[in-house]
Amino acid sequence: MNASDDKRGTERFARFAWLVLAYNLAVILWGAIVRATGSGAGCGEHWPLCEGQVIPHAHAIATLIEFAHRASSGVDIVLVAVLVFMVFRRFGRGHAARRYAAAVAFFTVTEGLVGAALVLTGDVGKNVSWGRVCILSLHLVNTFLLLATLALTAWAAAEQSAAQTAGKSAGVGKPSTRSYVLYGAGLAGMLAIAISGTLAALADTLFPAPSLVEGMRWDFASTTSPIVHLRIIHPIIAVTLGGFLMGVAIYALSTPASAAAKRCAGWLLGLVALQFCFGVVNILLLSPLWMQVLHLLTADLIWITLVLLSAEALGWRRAGLEASRQFATEMGNA
Repeated sequence: MNASDDKRGTERFARFAWLVLAYNLAVILWGAIVRATGSGAGCGEHWPLCEGQVIPHAHAIATLIEFAHRASSGVDIVLVAVLVFMVFRRFGRGHAARRYAAAVAFFTVTEGLVGAALVLTGDVGKNVSWGRVCILSLHLVNTFLLLATLALTAWAAAEQSAAQTAGKSAGVGKPSTRSYVLYGAGLAGMLAIAISGTLAALADTLFPAPSLVEGMRWDFASTTSPIVHLRIIHPIIAVTLGGFLMGVAIYALSTPASAAAKRCAGWLLGLVALQFCFGVVNILLLSPLWMQVLHLLTADLIWITLVLLSAEALGWRRAGLEASRQFATEMGNA
């Protein structure tokens, strides 16, 4: 295989990896529809079968919604298996793409197991329990780690292609301790925002308010379910830590960084500002389904952008290119 064919193959794989990431986003959004419509119990207490059947004879819309989600998750497992196989065929030992793809496989398995736990413990539908709160929080963290490793797999493959084209990268210096602290805090802060948002969405699903005023009264009433009180925490966390994320983006734009990092910082700034607007609309409209899905999609995009910005700004780019050069040397000596 000559260098040109190898480069084209790497570019095709990178596009496939981005496609798998996009498909996972679609599966996640469909999962939000399952939760928002109360369809999590649509297949009964059976898993992975639906109503004890491979293909159920659905008589309820909830069954169709839940079965569609399980079917799409099954397709995702196949796509991830193909992704991992292609990574280990194309990239050499020690390449970052291999490590990220292995993590993708792990988090795909745990994603299914956490989803199964929700069904088998009965923490679906209209069920209210602290167990559901804990499992949903774990589910959210696992989902975000899955998205992060998928994005980094595609990013590492794109870096391989860049190395094959340019042969070297522009150095931007060693990241400062401040950078590690800021980006680390930003990633942790985004997880906190997302977890509180998941719990707020669950409260909106289980206890839909007839009006904005009534909903605010429920938030502070002593007679309402404890999970409703958690709903008020999300706007506070989102505004505070969202502002911090905008600060991280401005910091990235004002310090020496690669062109890719600057682009990610610009996207991060815009997406967080857009999410603030969506959050206000979501509250005023009492969390309609379409707004919940759009709000979640934007949160996922913010997370992916922040992960890629951190990868670029903290020197993962240089490490990836060094591995690429080593791989190219091994191929040339073979």
